[in-house]
Amino acid sequence: MNPHPPHHEPDAPRDLVGIGIGPCNLSLAALARPLTTLDAVFYEQRPAFHWHPGLLIDGATVQVPFLADLVTLVDPASDWTFLNYLKARERLFPFYFAERFHIQRAEYDAYCRWVAENLPGLHFRHQVDAVRFNPERDVFEVDFTQLDTDGEAEALGRTYTKNIVLGIGTEPYVPEPLKPLVEAPGVPVIHAADYLDHRQSLLAADHVTVVGSGQSGAEVFLDLLRNRPTGRERLHWLGRTEAFAPMEYSKLGLEHFTPDHTRYFHALSESVRDRLGTTQWQLHRGIGADTIAAIHDELYHRTVHGGWPDAVLSPGVRVRTAGRIATTKIELHLEHIQQGSRSRLTTDAVVLATGYRERPLDRILAGLDPYLRRDSRERPRVDEQFRLDLDPSVTGADCHVYVQNAERHTHGVGAPDLGLAAWRSATILNTVTGKNPYPLPTRTAFTTFGLEDRLPLIPPARKASVLTPLVEGR
Repeated sequence: MNPHPPHHEPDAPRDLVGIGIGPCNLSLAALARPLTTLDAVFYEQRPAFHWHPGLLIDGATVQVPFLADLVTLVDPASDWTFLNYLKARERLFPFYFAERFHIQRAEYDAYCRWVAENLPGLHFRHQVDAVRFNPERDVFEVDFTQLDTDGEAEALGRTYTKNIVLGIGTEPYVPEPLKPLVEAPGVPVIHAADYLDHRQSLLAADHVTVVGSGQSGAEVFLDLLRNRPTGRERLHWLGRTEAFAPMEYSKLGLEHFTPDHTRYFHALSESVRDRLGTTQWQLHRGIGADTIAAIHDELYHRTVHGGWPDAVLSPGVRVRTAGRIATTKIELHLEHIQQGSRSRLTTDAVVLATGYRERPLDRILAGLDPYLRRDSRERPRVDEQFRLDLDPSVTGADCHVYVQNAERHTHGVGAPDLGLAAWRSATILNTVTGKNPYPLPTRTAFTTFGLEDRLPLIPPARKASVLTPLVEGR
């Protein structure tokens, strides 16, 4: 591994402070490690790295190839690649013979934890409380609280930096009609993010309803279906989309998750970007074709000896309201979007596979609010290098705040995609250092996403070698 960066003086401004240690900032930290002159530190309030622990269902796979690890698509020779993780664990040959392109979620989580446990400069149990700009010193002040093993405050601290990278991730989204049920004690309504913590009680429930027609909903439904008695499944699966639709996974469709499309999307007007955000749902909210096939296979298998499984799959349905019946049952008030019809469903437990939303930046950036430029919908503006648009009094001092996975409204559907994490991290590091330590490709897609004045960046065709003609007498 590379040597440690130079010793840091307590009051000297760092080059970079990362807030949050999820896959995005873990990628940034891994790529920053070889840059020995870069003084970087990362803070995370959790005690250790964990990636969606409640959804590490046995057999569930990551929806991107293993090459979309923390670093490979930028630096395949890095110490922190998934393949190097396998080598360190003496699992490279088994992986080779397994011939897997898509790895299990639990394995991706284990890989990231291996990186987090071995990479210097990561400080868990550090809760960032405030970020301010100090105009007298032309630096950001970052206040944090160091937490003990019980999560209680142990010590206060402050560090100074020229650059901040926010990687605070997403949080589970609960639709408004169901919030009172989730918040009420003793009511079996959970978000899919907590599925494994409640799996046994859900399997024991008489009737279970899964709400949400994306990948998480499909995986939860499949796991419940496989583990409930044939003929007594007692399952409902509801989704707002018009069908339980497959994820767009064609090779040209996947080019929406390239730097080329990200740059194209960023250059569009705000109104066009917002419209595209509502029409491209199948690029990131659909279900893997393998998961759909597995659900159908399981349902079909249960018809072999006659009869149909007691499972209802209903797309195109939204939950209008919900309430409790006595203390143990839940009543969902449903509306079919196409028919306009309404009905009620009584159930014993509900799993909300209703997705995630970007964590709001307002709390952590409250001290920077006077400097922050916003769009017409009061969202932070983000430039092409993933920097928040701040007042020139801040950026003129060469101080910047970068965001990771908080820029879907400006950079498109690829913002949360693991396949773009390394490229975005490298873009940030190239901008912070001004030295281009990670040369990035100028073209990444066969698709040309817009009509441009300039010619597309097409590599020159290979030319046949020019042979020197033979001259008689030589």
